[in-house]
Amino acid sequence: MRASNVTVRRRLFAALVIGTILFFALIVRLGFLQLWLGQELTDKAEDSWRKNIPFTAKRGEILDRNGVQLAYNISSPTVWAIPAQIKDPQNTSAQLASLLEMPQQTIFQMITKRELNVKIKPGGRKLEPEKAQQIRDLKLPGIVVAEDNKRYYPFGELAAHVLGFTGIDNQGLTGIELKYDKQLTGINGSLSYYADAANRLIPNLSEEYKQPLDGLNLQLTIDSHLQSVLERELDQTMVKYQPKHAIAIMMDPNNGEILAMGSRPGYDPGNYAQYPVENYNRNLPIWMTYEPGSTFKIITLAAALQEKKVNLNEGFYDPGFVEVGGARLRCWKRQGHGSETFLQVVENSCNPGFVAMGQRLGKETLFDYITRFGFGRKTGIDLGGEENGIMFKLSRVGPVELATTSFGQGVSVTPIQQITAVSAAVNGGKLYKPHVARAWYDPATGNLVNTVQPELVRQVISEETSKQVRSTLESVVANGTGRNAFIDGYRVGGKTGTAQKVVNGRYSPDEHIVSFIGFAPADDPKVVIYAAVDDPQGIQFGGMIAAPLVKNMMEDALRYLKVPPRKDQMDKKYQYGDTKVVEVPNLVGMSVTDIYENLNMNFNLAKSGAGQFVINQLPKAGARVEQGSTIRVYLSDKDPGPQPEDRKPQTSQ
Repeated sequence: MRASNVTVRRRLFAALVIGTILFFALIVRLGFLQLWLGQELTDKAEDSWRKNIPFTAKRGEILDRNGVQLAYNISSPTVWAIPAQIKDPQNTSAQLASLLEMPQQTIFQMITKRELNVKIKPGGRKLEPEKAQQIRDLKLPGIVVAEDNKRYYPFGELAAHVLGFTGIDNQGLTGIELKYDKQLTGINGSLSYYADAANRLIPNLSEEYKQPLDGLNLQLTIDSHLQSVLERELDQTMVKYQPKHAIAIMMDPNNGEILAMGSRPGYDPGNYAQYPVENYNRNLPIWMTYEPGSTFKIITLAAALQEKKVNLNEGFYDPGFVEVGGARLRCWKRQGHGSETFLQVVENSCNPGFVAMGQRLGKETLFDYITRFGFGRKTGIDLGGEENGIMFKLSRVGPVELATTSFGQGVSVTPIQQITAVSAAVNGGKLYKPHVARAWYDPATGNLVNTVQPELVRQVISEETSKQVRSTLESVVANGTGRNAFIDGYRVGGKTGTAQKVVNGRYSPDEHIVSFIGFAPADDPKVVIYAAVDDPQGIQFGGMIAAPLVKNMMEDALRYLKVPPRKDQMDKKYQYGDTKVVEVPNLVGMSVTDIYENLNMNFNLAKSGAGQFVINQLPKAGARVEQGSTIRVYLSDKDPGPQPEDRKPQTSQ
């Protein structure tokens, strides 16, 4: 049946209306996509076309406290391939192979991968700038040389265990490099280009370069000069005594700043893989635990003085041993020190005397002070790998444990705990958290970003008690076991330590860790130095090995820090074999005959020039030198006349 004209017209009209509505909707939709979502869709499209080659941010520099660069970056570009853009893979791989010292077939396989971009490794990573420029000059399609850098440590082994090192991707692996990896790393940039699904470049779309944001520069508390002094002495100790390890730390006791820290054997962080793993994966000053021996007696002394359990002028008798809980604990001097004061107990490092101090304190009080001085837990220094040390649980402390702890046996500590605690004992009683980071700087502007403030943990003892501790330990250096750390013209305090090592569960009669901790000036400490030597060959006493080691460091440190010498130090009590210090007399104006006939010379004489009269001399009059030193006199026939200075040489007693 045929539709009527009316029906046809109605159908045509309906189709027209529907078509118009659909067309209008399409127009609206296109307008919405173009005008409203146009930028969003364009961005999404560009994102799908955009390919990135990363440009690594420069890692922040690490500086010493005076701005000396200890770790920085050198240009070390990396080669990338964009396989879809390489027109002649055979020729490209051949040209790259000779420059990158890689097999051509290996490079060919890399640059023909069905990937957006490929890093040519290992030969194409961390290139020298000259080689990178040679590759750029080839102008090979699809080969990009991206800016990169690698870490450089200009002083080799210096402060290696503090600095740590980075991996092939510039990520921090140990030390400061790991601890502050996030701040040092920065934010990477990139080179962006646009390509289709087959990775073919899209015309009329330019490359985009996003500048990397470099990491912050870190200034340490470490002083590179003092660090070199410390490591010089460690090196000499290793050569002279052939120990298993040698450790030293130098600290500012008034704020917890580490001025120098190191150990031997060492390693070069720029070539760490060439050394045994144990050389670089353990920072001994914060990781190694051992019985401290007599340096720990400083803690017992401080506690006993604070609690007024001992008077230093009080008498004590040492027969050479003490009976405790059925055990006989001996003094290092087997025949004993006999009658002595408690001041002499400290000077002589007398074990029975310190047992008496510990017994007067009692286990609760003594172990409370040990805890308050920071033992048995990490100090919190900003370096990885710190150990806790080992203390007796109070419930397991009997008479013997109390006695042995009093003189530093049976407990286990780390060097960083030792120097932190002793710093508190001599700085007025304030325990500071040790740290090696000092400040952060913006690499672009050089502006200060943040400063690390000293962190006071607690007040452990009073200023008055600390003053007593300082004076007593100065007496140890002048009159006691620490005499080999005595420095003429400077007030030095300190304490020796000689501890048997535990080998296979028993104390070894042949292996010891010898140590010394010293500070100066004794009345106002500016620096504290701790040194420990593990199993030195030959004589194994802290006073013979570690005390001279600290003395050498201390002399250089005090002069470098411009601490003026003083004449109000305690006189050294000389013993047989000690080298005396004498004052240089004024020889100017004297004849050579008078010098030999009238003066009791403590020196060797060296003459320069001709004549009978001394017109100049070195060292100058009044200088203090070791007896037997050489004085050079300059001679002339002209008598310079009488000199006002006293010519009589003085001997320090």
